[in-house]
Amino acid sequence: MEHVLLPLDASEQARKAFEWAVSHLDADEARLTLLHVTRPGDPGHLPGASVALSPGDDGYAEAVADEYLGGFADEAEERGFGAEKAHAVGEPAREIVTYADENPIDRVVMGSHGRTGASRVLLGSVAENVTRRSPTPVTVVR
Repeated sequence: MEHVLLPLDASEQARKAFEWAVSHLDADEARLTLLHVTRPGDPGHLPGASVALSPGDDGYAEAVADEYLGGFADEAEERGFGAEKAHAVGEPAREIVTYADENPIDRVVMGSHGRTGASRVLLGSVAENVTRRSPTPVTVVR
């Protein structure tokens, strides 16, 4: 069974990557790990999350990520996929690569914001960094 890591960051591109994964992978042949990375100092606000903790409380960012990923996990399971949730704190590309390296991941499927030119140079590209450094194949969805 293929183990697919699906990093999700509340962007439209992440939603597209999720849709690609559940549409193109065989639920009987693949299981998903849904990963959200919170940057240090980011309170962890995500759309649709209604956590009973306040920003700054211990566990707030993790609780918000867990609730956010829960919607994707439920949707994946409705489509027949096994899905687990994971949360990390750090620089997104580094944490995605570390997770793929330290766990039995066969492939990473992720969205790309499609930045080009100066914005890509200045802001960097998480997808590009993951593609270059990942120990496993990476499928980038636009």
